[in-house]
Amino acid sequence: MDVTVHIPDDIAARLAQNGADLSRLALESLALEEYKNGHLTKPELRKMLNLGRIALDGFLKSHHVFDEYTFEDFEAERRALKELGF
Repeated sequence: MDVTVHIPDDIAARLAQNGADLSRLALESLALEEYKNGHLTKPELRKMLNLGRIALDGFLKSHHVFDEYTFEDFEAERRALKELGF
């Protein structure tokens, strides 16, 4: 789907002054916000932004979005590694 966003010319010119691709910026902003709100999964975010797994991790980190990692997650990984002999 194509979406059109109307931005006043003077503001668009200022935002694009450093060479920013405003279409890409708008897509990334929308996708990131919807991911943070729980409306997109990581695979859907990767698909929307056409990014590989490692590139997506870098994208999220650059926007200060980190996966929740609980003590239970740590314990599950520790048990799995122990079962493998590590």
